[in-house]
Amino acid sequence: MKKDKQKVIDEVWDDARVRSFLGKTVPSQSGTPFPGDPDFYVLRHAYQSMRAEDFGRFLDFYTADGRDVRARDNKGRTLAEVIVGHANSGRFVELLNAH
Repeated sequence: MKKDKQKVIDEVWDDARVRSFLGKTVPSQSGTPFPGDPDFYVLRHAYQSMRAEDFGRFLDFYTADGRDVRARDNKGRTLAEVIVGHANSGRFVELLNAH
């Protein structure tokens, strides 16, 4: 079988694209927003979508917008606390802690 999509490598992330993640809304289920700080979901979505260098630029825009890098999920955890055990999260955790 043929793959539906080809893997994209070295995709360009300009400032406009990185900033567009600031507009992420809180996911919902049956019309009810997930519990927790809305800023947590913005951070998590950026973490899941970006390379570390792009995530660092995103955090600059994010904090300049007055958002909280210590936003918590519905279990009271920050993004750094959630991802610290992920295999490739080291640089992301460093960036979060630096902001």
